[in-house]
Amino acid sequence: MATNYAIVTQDLTKFYGRQRGIEGVNLRVLEGEVLGFLGPNGAGKTTTLRVFLDLLRPTSGSARIFGLDTQRHDVEIKRRLGNIPGDIALYESLKGSELLDLLGSFRGRGGGRRIKELAERFDLDLGRQVRAYSRGMKQKLAILQAFMHDPELLLLDEPTLGLDPLMQREFYALLAEEHNRGKTVFLSSHILSEVERLCGRVAIIKEGRLVLVDEVEALKRRKVRKMHIHFRREVGKEDLRLPGAELLRLEGQEVEFLMKGDIQTLLAAVARLPVEDIAFPEATLEEAFLEFYQPAPEGAAV
Repeated sequence: MATNYAIVTQDLTKFYGRQRGIEGVNLRVLEGEVLGFLGPNGAGKTTTLRVFLDLLRPTSGSARIFGLDTQRHDVEIKRRLGNIPGDIALYESLKGSELLDLLGSFRGRGGGRRIKELAERFDLDLGRQVRAYSRGMKQKLAILQAFMHDPELLLLDEPTLGLDPLMQREFYALLAEEHNRGKTVFLSSHILSEVERLCGRVAIIKEGRLVLVDEVEALKRRKVRKMHIHFRREVGKEDLRLPGAELLRLEGQEVEFLMKGDIQTLLAAVARLPVEDIAFPEATLEEAFLEFYQPAPEGAAV
C-alpha cells in the first residue's frame, strides 16, 4: 500500500547571506498525523514554516505539500491549509467578524463556514474591533482564522500562546477532534507537555539541522531512567555507591538516582539497603528533548 505524505522536504536549505537558517532538512509528514516540531529559539523552526508558506524562498532543496511544490502552487496550497503564526499581525481597525470575512474571501466558497461554531466554542465576541482585544482574544481570533475553512493541514506555531488554561484545554479538544477526522497537524511549540499530549511523532531541529525524527514514546524510552527510593532511615553516601546508578539527590531519607547500567545488578545492590519504597518515574519528553541540547563535551563531534 502506498504511503501518502502531506509534507515532504528534500535537502531543504535556507541561508540569510552567510548565516544559516536551515540546512539539508529532509522530513516526511504523514497524512493524518500530528507531528511536533521542536527546537529552541533560533534553531530554524520559524524559517521552516515560512518556507512551507512560501513567505521565504529556499536557497536550495525543495518542499512539497499535498504533492505540490510550495513555490509554484502556493495559492492552491494555502486554500487547503490553516496557519497560526508565532507572530500574529492583525488589522486592528477591523471588527473580528470583518477580519474573518476578509480572510475567508481569499479562500473562495466556504472560506468561513465554521466561524459561528468556533466563535461560540471559544467565547469570542466578533463584534468588537481587533484593537480592543486582549492578547488572549487575539490568539482566539488567530485560531478561528486557521480552522474556519475546515483545512486539510494545520501549520501551528505556538498556538496556545496567551490562552488561559480553560481555553488551552478547549483548543486541545478541538485539535484531537480534527486529528480524529483525518486532518494533518504540524505543531511547533515550546510547551513540551503540550507536544507530548498531542503528538504521535516529533522532529527535533538543532542549529538549523534536523537531528531526530521519532515517535514520542520511543524517544521517551531512549532516555536514561530515574529511580526514586525512600529509605526507612537515613543512609550515608558511602552506602549509595551502586553499580549502574548515579546519585542525583540525597535529602534525608529520599534519594534519586540516574539509572545507567544493568537493572538486575542494580536491584540486587538496592535490596541490601533499608528500602521502604521504590519508584521508577516515567521518562518525560522534556527530559529526552533536553538531552539533545546539552553542551557537547569538549572535542566531541556534533
